[in-house]
Amino acid sequence: MKTLMREFKAFALRGNVMDLAVGVIIGAAFKAIVDSLVQDILSPIIGVFTRQDFSTLSLNIFGIDIHYGAFITAVINFIIMAFIIFLLVKGMNRLAQFNHSKEQKEEAPATKKCPYCCSEVNISATRCPYCTSQLEA
Repeated sequence: MKTLMREFKAFALRGNVMDLAVGVIIGAAFKAIVDSLVQDILSPIIGVFTRQDFSTLSLNIFGIDIHYGAFITAVINFIIMAFIIFLLVKGMNRLAQFNHSKEQKEEAPATKKCPYCCSEVNISATRCPYCTSQLEA
């Protein structure tokens, strides 16, 4: 039993699991904001054009109410969430690419190839240590 608890503790406290937990919590809070945006702002604006409350649109078929307005509201929520996540991922990729290119610019080559024996030689060497050929500066 102690081994199982120790393994669970090692699993639960790994960095990736904690990052995922934080992401899920922030995502749920962000979803509430998007839901409010769609239900409280966008649906009434769309309702101005349809002349009724958009989220309460329904169709009665054989005595069963099909709430297609709620479905359309959920689709709008999904599209907004997907677009915002797309923008976040795009921004993060651009930031990572910027940092990566900055690191590459800072690293100067440390070696060069000897044109005679094709060995890797220190960039500041004037003579190849392998074939003793004179190297150009």
